[in-house]
Amino acid sequence: MNTKKVKTKINQLFDLSDRVAIITGGAGMLGEMHAEAIAEAGGCPVLVDINEKEAIKKAKIISEKYDVDSIGIRTDITNKTDVEAMLETVLKRFERIDILINNAANDPKVKANNENKAGSRFENFPLETWNQDIAVGLTGAFLCTQIIGSEMARRKSGVILNISSDLGLIAPDQRIYTKEGLPEDKQPVKPVSYPVIKSALIGLTRYAATYWAEKNIRVNAICPGGVQSEQPMDFLEKLTFRIPMGRMARKDEYKGAILFLISEASSYMTGAVLVVDGGRTCW
Repeated sequence: MNTKKVKTKINQLFDLSDRVAIITGGAGMLGEMHAEAIAEAGGCPVLVDINEKEAIKKAKIISEKYDVDSIGIRTDITNKTDVEAMLETVLKRFERIDILINNAANDPKVKANNENKAGSRFENFPLETWNQDIAVGLTGAFLCTQIIGSEMARRKSGVILNISSDLGLIAPDQRIYTKEGLPEDKQPVKPVSYPVIKSALIGLTRYAATYWAEKNIRVNAICPGGVQSEQPMDFLEKLTFRIPMGRMARKDEYKGAILFLISEASSYMTGAVLVVDGGRTCW
């Protein structure tokens, strides 16, 4: 048996040579990892972010490291005009868009130096914060899907990936956020907006997947677990106790799943939800 031919065919399924991929929230930690996965497979990552300086900086690093054409573009994805202008910029530069990763979100991280904010509790959660979170995490994904997806539909080709979360499938276990010595009304919690948005992204995924199926556009979602990054030890112990694999993810550990979902390796998947959470949602 000629194993060389078999390996070559499998490699081709994951090949993104010259594919153009837009990543919202591209200047963030996971956005950068998504961009690296695309670049390693030969694609051209476009890092879209409200932080223009970081987006351009990270795109330049990726370009030099992987010898691909990568750019950073400042875009407010909550603004339709901004998203339309970003689309025009990408089309002028690359003449096509093959992949969209809706990654941007407001997500307050648990860190050792974080102050406890009673305002994150459901009873006191500010409407202004709710609206801001919904605007970035859900409305931004809607606008990018609507505008960029329509361009894909015109070309009858494209892949859209929505970054949901394990908290799009299960409720936050607020016990992992508790701090000893604080009264109940001062205890920190995971804000309500985050799991609501991540759940809604799964609905958007299924809607767009069936809406554009005849246009040769695939739309899937990934539900990743949390990434270890500067969290205090007491939080890590409480969280990892609830994860069968006993740890949080490394920041580069989703690259394989991302590449699978945006490449031809997943050509018969649409409207699907891939869970990559160390087994947390099994319990």
